[in-house]
Parts: sequence; structure tokens; C-alpha cells
Amino acid sequence: MPFYALQIEYDGAPYAGWQRQENAPSIQQLIEEAAAPLNGGQPAATVAAGRTDAGVHAVGQVARIEIALDLPPERVREAINARTRPHPVAVVAAARAPEGWNARFSATRRGYRYRILDRPARPALDLGRVWHLPRRLDAAAMHAAAQGLLGRHDFSAFRASACQAKDALRTLDRLDVFRDGDEIIILAEARSFLHHQVRNMVGTLAEVGSGRRSVSWPAEVLARCERRLAGQTAPAEGLCFTFVSYDAPLEWG
Repeated sequence: MPFYALQIEYDGAPYAGWQRQENAPSIQQLIEEAAAPLNGGQPAATVAAGRTDAGVHAVGQVARIEIALDLPPERVREAINARTRPHPVAVVAAARAPEGWNARFSATRRGYRYRILDRPARPALDLGRVWHLPRRLDAAAMHAAAQGLLGRHDFSAFRASACQAKDALRTLDRLDVFRDGDEIIILAEARSFLHHQVRNMVGTLAEVGSGRRSVSWPAEVLARCERRLAGQTAPAEGLCFTFVSYDAPLEWG
């Protein structure tokens, strides 16, 4: 049975996350059932690069899917998209997966973007896609604080209590914060992240941006390795999974 790579974008608001749930809709379930006609009528098994949480969006999620039919990648893309309408989930591109390739374990880097709207007026067009804070934040202070989190560390202070990773050691390659009009944009990149790591770092940096904490505080929290000392978990709606990188080339179609 052939394997394919799928590049997927979705609005995470209506879903309980990527992973299948017993009593709630998931993106994984939608994709697997949409691919059933290509797999003898049975849901097609998928493995995703990242198990995004409920409410988290994606423009660059990647999944491996196994189907019974041997088809050109663009036919696979079109067939799945025809059955995901009108849901806010779309396969942007498809490719044949190289032998031994795994969407999750073959990934060499993942990227996330977080958006904070820091103006008095609530969002209208971007409702459900930003974290709204009515007071202006100091983006420069947030960026300076973020640089103290770069590198390889024990990120227990920014790890969810339900995280199932064997340890909290991770290497954070990028954590940039900048202003774009009325928004604060946070870009995070690493080979892998802990459960809620990005959202917990954002909640902590927001404390610095509001002036309640010093620029040095996030690095001090990191060194203490205690989740209770860090800031809040930022809401899911501001987070978007933007890309995954692989050493093996994928010829998207």
C-alpha cells in the first residue's frame, strides 16, 4: 500500500485537536474518513507531524497517510478535499512519501506563530485567531526576554502537567517577538516542543510585555524548572502551526 505526505491547513476552532477523540470531532478523523474511498472504504491511517490541541490552527501541518490505491499525489489531494467540504480543513499539497519516511519522527524542525492583538477594541475579523489583550504590550522587552530562553534547556517550567514526553530537555532555536501594527507576533522554532510549551512561553512573555515582570524573569523561571512559577497558558486560538522541515525532499503536487 502506498504512503503519501499531505500538507494540511485548518481552522482548529471547531475541533478537539488533531488527534482522534472518542466523543469529539478531530482533524485526524475528518481526513482519515475523507480518504476512505481511496482505501477500500475503510478510514486511512495517518501520522501527523504535530498533535495540535483543541482550538489551535495550522497552515503547514504535515501528515503521512496510507491508502490502498496507487494514484498521482494531486489526485489524492483532490479526492480528500472533495470530501472535507464544507469543513475548514484542506489538503494544500500532496506528495509520495519516501521509503521509511515518518511525518513525526523524520521532522528536523517545526515552526509556530502566536498572535496577540493588544488594542482596546476586541477583534471582529480575527475573532478566534488572536489572543486579545486590551492594553499595549512592550514588544521589544518581550523579545529581549525571549532570547534568554534560546538553546538547550530543561523546559519543565513551560511544560503542561499532562505532557507525556519522557523528559523536558529541548533545544529552542528561535523565539522572536515583534510588533506588526496592533499585533504582537511571536515566532518559535525547534526540532520538537513539549505539550503547551509555546503557549506557556507566550503567557510568560506577556507578563514582561505588560510591565509586571522584568526582562530577566523568564530565564529565571526557566532555571527553576517549576511550572507554577511561570505565566499563564496563553489561549489556544492565537497559536498556528506554520511549518515542518525534513531532510528528505518531498515533491509536493
